[in-house]
Amino acid sequence: MEYRRLGSSGLIVPALSLGTGTFGGVGRLAAWGSTNANEARRLLDICLDAGVSMFDSADVYSLGESERVLGQAIKGRRDKLLISTKATFRFGDGPNDIGSSRQHLLTAIDGALRRLETDYIDLFQLHGFDALTPLEEVLATLDMLVRAGKIRYVGVSNFSGWHLMKSLVVADKFGFPRYVANQTYYSLIGRDYEWELMPLGLDQGVGAVVWSPLGWGRLTGKIRRNQPPPEVSRLPKTADFGPPVSDEHVYRVVEAIDEIASETGKSVSQIALNWLLQRPTVSTLVIGARNEVQLRENLGAVGWSLTQDQIDRLDAASKVTLPYPYWHQRATFTDRNPPPV
Repeated sequence: MEYRRLGSSGLIVPALSLGTGTFGGVGRLAAWGSTNANEARRLLDICLDAGVSMFDSADVYSLGESERVLGQAIKGRRDKLLISTKATFRFGDGPNDIGSSRQHLLTAIDGALRRLETDYIDLFQLHGFDALTPLEEVLATLDMLVRAGKIRYVGVSNFSGWHLMKSLVVADKFGFPRYVANQTYYSLIGRDYEWELMPLGLDQGVGAVVWSPLGWGRLTGKIRRNQPPPEVSRLPKTADFGPPVSDEHVYRVVEAIDEIASETGKSVSQIALNWLLQRPTVSTLVIGARNEVQLRENLGAVGWSLTQDQIDRLDAASKVTLPYPYWHQRATFTDRNPPPV
């Protein structure tokens, strides 16, 4: 396993982390999977043997059951692994059961600690931006939680560039903990992260914790032009709240991956993951697996590297027209105005 710094922090994380969205199988996310505690322990055994020592969850995954299953699976080996989890989205019916207010964050952290059966969380991330709560209140609360030993590092997820940058400015102004992680969507068929968040991460030392690195399951090798959709897939049930992408773009990228697969002997998913591991700011990829077969295949994405020629071909196949002002910046770049990464 490769290990990397999480942003500019001193925390070292594995290049691959295991996402636990498949744990629990309750509610809308049941389509992801329904891994129980015994199955989860087996997946953790495989991960730890391979050096994958970070496990990511969230309170809303299976209405808290994901964290509960993870908590049962880590019993007796908490000191051997890192836990990251998230909160912000609605988790209850009350008016304060949502957002990043002090009220909600304190309740959310205590609830996560109970479900995970631990007394600290290694990386806590705000799952989304709360435009109602003042940033000073959010960051002061996270500072309080760090000082109390309940969380050790802080990050965000699904923030825009200005959300994240403004938060970092407030943190620096008052001496609050800086966000060192940005759990973000990034894949060969979803490269929006590169337009603004990646340059920000490079400038500010924020590491990318990449969610859905296989493009919501579209880069597993099961989806190709002129072929029927796979009989077993979460995509039809979950596509409506996943990242949008045209079928033609997926086909074009997969066809480019297929060419490289024939050259390397690697699978479509392994190539898609390895491409991400070569990108700037990427600290870890959150891989998902409903079973041992999927997990072991994804673990095969490390320990080798695509050539520069292969990376260039994947870049070309996955290229899209940039939105304004990024297309203009790229067309007019100078040493004083570098283009997006």
